Amino acid sequence: MTTNQQAKTSGFGRFLTLIFFRVLPAILLIAIVVSLVQVVNVWMTSMAQNSTTVDRRTDYIGTATAIAPEETEEALNNLFLPIQFATNTPMGNENDAQSDASATPVPATLVPTATDSPVEILPPASPTFYNVPEAELETIAGTQVPSRAQLVPRNHNLVNIVLLGSDGDIVGDNSVRTDTIIIVSVNLDTGTVSMLDIPRDAFVYVPTPSMQRINAVYGIGEAFGWTGGGFGLLRETIFYNFGIQVHYHALVEISGLVEIIDTLGGVDIAVDCAYQDPPLVDADVPSEAIGPDDENVYILPVGYYNFTGREAMWYARSRGNSDAFDRGRRQIQLLEAMFRAARDNGQINQLPSLWGELTTIVETDVPLELVVSLLPIANSLDSSRIDRFNLVRWDHTTPWTPSEGNYAGQNVQVLNEGRVFELMSDFYTPPTDNRLSLATASIAVYNGTDIPNLDIVASERLRNAGLNAIALGSADQTGVVNTQVIDYAAIARGSATSVITSELNITPDNVTTQADPNRTYDYEVIVGETYDSCDGTVLPIEE
Repeated sequence: MTTNQQAKTSGFGRFLTLIFFRVLPAILLIAIVVSLVQVVNVWMTSMAQNSTTVDRRTDYIGTATAIAPEETEEALNNLFLPIQFATNTPMGNENDAQSDASATPVPATLVPTATDSPVEILPPASPTFYNVPEAELETIAGTQVPSRAQLVPRNHNLVNIVLLGSDGDIVGDNSVRTDTIIIVSVNLDTGTVSMLDIPRDAFVYVPTPSMQRINAVYGIGEAFGWTGGGFGLLRETIFYNFGIQVHYHALVEISGLVEIIDTLGGVDIAVDCAYQDPPLVDADVPSEAIGPDDENVYILPVGYYNFTGREAMWYARSRGNSDAFDRGRRQIQLLEAMFRAARDNGQINQLPSLWGELTTIVETDVPLELVVSLLPIANSLDSSRIDRFNLVRWDHTTPWTPSEGNYAGQNVQVLNEGRVFELMSDFYTPPTDNRLSLATASIAVYNGTDIPNLDIVASERLRNAGLNAIALGSADQTGVVNTQVIDYAAIARGSATSVITSELNITPDNVTTQADPNRTYDYEVIVGETYDSCDGTVLPIEE
C-alpha cells in the first residue's frame, strides 16, 4: 500500500476483492478460480436493456460460444429448436422430484416450500428447484440425447454454488463462454466441502432443447432471455445431466483475478508436472520457465514457485501438453493457493462489513446471511475436510465428434451416465472416517535430490489427497534416484501407504516397513530424482 491516496484507493479495491474470494473456501474461495473466466461488460450491459428476443438472437450470431461468424439467422433458427421453459414444481427434497413429460412446458414460477431452502436463514423467496422434463427427442445434432440423470441421494444439509468465469474480455468476440465451471458443495452438517470441476467440453443436453458444450449454456440463457438468465438455464442443465440442483452462482472476470493475486503478493504453487506452451494472451510466462525454443515454446519444470497474477494465468490456462481435465485440477489448485494466502492475512472475518462493495465486483446471488453463516466453516477448514473431484476421460466421459449441427467435426466429451452418477454420489458424501483417520497419520517428506523444493512439491500433492504431510527439507543423503517410502507405523488396516504410493506413482519395490513404536513420524518419504506424480492427462515434455 503506497502513501499516495489514489494508490490507497486502488489497493483498497483489490483488498475487497481478495476478501470476497477467500471468505468461503467453499464458495467464494473457489469463486476466484472462477475468475479465470470472464464476462464481457459491454455485452452484459446491452443484454440488460430490455432488448427483444430477435435482438438478442442477432447479437448472439458470430460468438465463439455457439455460432460461427459465417452463420446466418436461418442457420441460428435451425440450430435451436423452439425454446421451451422447464416447469418448476415445489419439492420438499430434490430426491422426491418427479417429472411430467406430458405437461405443457410453461415459464418457471418459483414457489418454494420451507424445506426446499438449503439453510434456514435463506429468505422465503429463494429459488429452489426446477423440474426439467425428460427429453422427447432421441437424437440432436447427430448425437444420442441422454436420459435424465438419476437423482443423487442427499443425506445432509447442503449448499451448492457453481463458480463460473468467461474469457470474453480476452477473446473480445461479444460472447459469454464459461470455460471454468466448478461446483462447490458445502456440507452444513459435517463442516466439510466438496469441489467438482466440470470440463468445458462436456457435451450435454440443454432443455432449449439442444445439445451443447456446457461452457456455452450460460451465454445461451443470457442471450435468449431464459427464466433466471444464464444461471437459470445452467442450473436446469446441471440438474438434467448430473442429477443435483445448484442453489447459487458466482461469476467474475479474469482481470480481477490478476489484481487479486498481485495484491496478495503472488501465490505459492507446487507445480508437480512439467508444462510447456508458448506465451498466452493476457498472461506472462513464469520467470522460472526454460526457453523459448525455436518454436517460441517455454517449459516450466516441476518445482515450487511464487507466481504473479499474470504468471498464474499462464499456469492455470496452459494446454500445451495437457487437457481440459488437468486444467480444471490446476484451477482448483490456484484457488486453494489464493485462499491460503488470504487466510494468512487474517482478513476473512471482515467480509460482512464490505459485502456491499464486494458485490459490485462479483456477480452473485449468494445472500450475505449465508456468507456469515459459513464463516465458521471457512475459518476451520483444512485439507482433510476438502474433497476434490474431477471427471476422467474414458471413465466418466467418452470422446465424441458430432456429425451434424454447430459442433459437427469438433471434439467433445459425452457423459457416461452410470459412472457420472457414482461420481456425483461420492461428491455428495462427506469424507469417510477412514479418510479422516488417514489425516491423523504424520508423514515426513525429505528431498533426496539437488533439485530445489521437491519435498514441498511432494508434500503438497499428499496434502491435497487429505494426508498430513510435512516438508522437512533435504534428506541425509542426496542423489536418491527413485522416491522411497518407509512405513514406521506398520498398520495392517487403514494404512496410508497405498494413498502415498498412488499419489506419488511409487512402485511397491520402493516401499519398506520398519515398525517403530518410538517413531517421530508414521511415514517417511524421500523424494528421488525420478519423481513424477503426473497422471495420463499430462504428456511428457517434448525434448
